[in-house]
Amino acid sequence: MRGAPPPGWVRVLPVLLLVGVAGATTATPDARDIGFVLGAIPPLAVLSYGPLATGVLGLLVVILLNLPAAHLNRPGNTDLLTILFVAALSVFVSYVRSHRDAQLVAERSIAEAVQRAVLPPLPDRVGRIGCVGLYRAAQDGTLVGGDFFDVREGPYGVRAVMGDVQGHGLAAVGTVVSLLGAFREAALDQPDLESVAARMDRRLATDSTRVRYAELFATAVLLEFSADAGAVRVVTCGHPAPVLLREGRAREVAVTPGVPLGVGLVGADPPKGVTLSLDPGDVLFLASDGVWEARDADDAFYPLTERLAALSGTAPDPAALPREVWAELVRHCDVRDDVTMLVLSPP
Repeated sequence: MRGAPPPGWVRVLPVLLLVGVAGATTATPDARDIGFVLGAIPPLAVLSYGPLATGVLGLLVVILLNLPAAHLNRPGNTDLLTILFVAALSVFVSYVRSHRDAQLVAERSIAEAVQRAVLPPLPDRVGRIGCVGLYRAAQDGTLVGGDFFDVREGPYGVRAVMGDVQGHGLAAVGTVVSLLGAFREAALDQPDLESVAARMDRRLATDSTRVRYAELFATAVLLEFSADAGAVRVVTCGHPAPVLLREGRAREVAVTPGVPLGVGLVGADPPKGVTLSLDPGDVLFLASDGVWEARDADDAFYPLTERLAALSGTAPDPAALPREVWAELVRHCDVRDDVTMLVLSPP
């Protein structure tokens, strides 16, 4: 919540300097010339200590300067006032920094609450379907972005969605909330997956009419598992199709993509779904554009399908796949978009 803390050596450095100067100057009169280092201790304490600890370190510096056993040249009034001023200023700066840290913690707490409201943590299993999700926002300092996913059980079976709205970061959160709300309602009401996609499309089109030149659109892929989890129906709206992992092999599900949600092309055909039979041990891997379009230093796309086949052979636990793929993306690719992965595994 407090962001990246300072390195451990930064926290230890003021104390080490104080102890080192005190030990050297009390041991021999020849070390009196290093007394100037003491002036750097209060400013260094600001980086990792609160106002009280910074004030204590500043007071110890003043005491050491006036200690006869330290063999330091007794400072004049000007030198002593300078050290006192620097110490007092450091205490004030530490006080301001502590309050800014508290404000940062509060803001990040709110951001996490928003993320949990938009994308609640997935349970390990929804109905008979195992679920594992991973989400990383592209915008630095934020926990939410333009990708979304959800898995819900309803009267028509277990239904899942993954989508990517226009843009990313905090500006896209409102659109994500609208689409997730539409999906969660339609998953309970609509008898087929195509109608669920139509409901989400209407929601996005309605939101676009309220804002001039909004041009809102989103890609999405929807899945519906049969009651016995022996088959899955897939509908895509401009989003990459799921990858089917079966017996150490990986392949994209062949499905005709529909137009993205909210585009509203005149005369465009509605999305056409495909039904796929599932064998015991099959795994479906869904990923956003942040994974499919990630590039390495040579400007080559990340080979997701090939890597999934290799990883599923070395790490047969489906729950480990998102973490393994994310680790490879961080090592080899320049990740600039929101990264979302969802693994669905029938029993």
